[in-house]
Amino acid sequence: MNRNGTELKKVLHTRDLVMLAFGAAIGWAWVVLSGDWILTGGTLGAVLGFALGGLMVLFVGMTYSELCPAMPKCGGEHVFSMRALGFNWSFVCSWALTLSYLGVVAFEACSLPSVLGYMIPALYQGYAYTVAGMDIYIPFIITGVAAAVVLTVVNYVGIQFASWVQQALTAVILAVGLILVATTFFKGDVSNIQPLFSQGVDGVLAVTVITPFFMVGFDVIPQAAEEVDIPARRIGHLMLFSIAMSVGWYCLILFCVSMLFDHESILHAELCTADALSAAWNGNPAARRIVVFGGVCGILTSWNAFLAAGSRVLFSMGKSGMLPEWFSRVHERYHTPSNAVLFIGGISALAPFFGKQLLTWISNAASFSTVIAYGLVAVSFLVLRKKEPDMPRPCKIRNGYLAGGIAVLLTLGMLLLYIPGMPSGLGTPEWIIIFLWTVVGVPMYLIAADTRKRGGISGGRADRRAGRKS
Repeated sequence: MNRNGTELKKVLHTRDLVMLAFGAAIGWAWVVLSGDWILTGGTLGAVLGFALGGLMVLFVGMTYSELCPAMPKCGGEHVFSMRALGFNWSFVCSWALTLSYLGVVAFEACSLPSVLGYMIPALYQGYAYTVAGMDIYIPFIITGVAAAVVLTVVNYVGIQFASWVQQALTAVILAVGLILVATTFFKGDVSNIQPLFSQGVDGVLAVTVITPFFMVGFDVIPQAAEEVDIPARRIGHLMLFSIAMSVGWYCLILFCVSMLFDHESILHAELCTADALSAAWNGNPAARRIVVFGGVCGILTSWNAFLAAGSRVLFSMGKSGMLPEWFSRVHERYHTPSNAVLFIGGISALAPFFGKQLLTWISNAASFSTVIAYGLVAVSFLVLRKKEPDMPRPCKIRNGYLAGGIAVLLTLGMLLLYIPGMPSGLGTPEWIIIFLWTVVGVPMYLIAADTRKRGGISGGRADRRAGRKS
């Protein structure tokens, strides 16, 4: 029971969760960045890069698949790390995850008007100012803000409504994917897939390092676990299934584009996946519009899912005292974390004012923070296996210590790929964003820790006791 005397509503079922997670992972990148990934790694190198990144996410997902059914509470990673590691490390995990989700939401808020600009050139008229070398136009801002308001309202009035929207949009994406596969089967040319590797190991790693950001999706399920109305064991299975779907989607898109477009054409393509289908249809502009429309739906599904997931993280942090209690309010009529939804929605409404280049840097920084959160969840998994071996685990995975250990090692290895000097290392703008996010987090942590101390409660012990009672 929440402090307001209301609870989150259990309305999500199997199809809701699958569409929520898969739609979250499939944004706009498969339309516009597929060519960049192929040029960076080569056809096989790009596919291998996503497969390797997907393998890391899969092992992390295995730890989630056990923890979430055991602790089906809103907040996911926040709950896991609080019970296993206590207040301090849970704050680090939750704060890193918040940056990850905010990064996705902000990126999509700028991506939508950018994509619509390909079909509606008027969005690139009415110059306002320039940010980080990118010109910002008034219609661009209005479109992004309007979409942010609509999606915020959708999530404010209930996750059930948001789920219906998610299912409809995801169905369109899958239909576009089927059209692309069918076209590849009849029109694809195997000779186009050369070169298989364009930059050797460096190219594969450069693709691998960005995959966590583009495969974030399965972890929206734990955020909404308190609103799920299916057997706990099935929740774990659905997370692993959604990861497999996401990896399969990206690898399939890369293969189709490579079969339809040679590397010279990819090099000059503006929207690679859309241009590849159009070329296969003898330059028919309808083919390009079909893919772009699928990309628009992908932006909306990703934006919608992470607005829902991000608001649940903030809601949980508010309930546990890590953030002001204002974030923990549940709407008495709609049974949603209304204030947290408004906060995330407000951030997304501000994003179009800053332009896509700045948001690209935020997205890269968010990818780094995603891996930090994943690593702490994997550690939490191992800690709870040792400290609470008798905790009910409806979806207990086999060889848990081995799987958890591999997840920890893979996330550590992934973090090393971000450091300066590595071929895939982050640049100065990304590290500045990470530093600033840390600077903002320090006073938030100190205030929360002081509040808990004055309340006479030891965060780690109290939270672990509360977790066991749940």
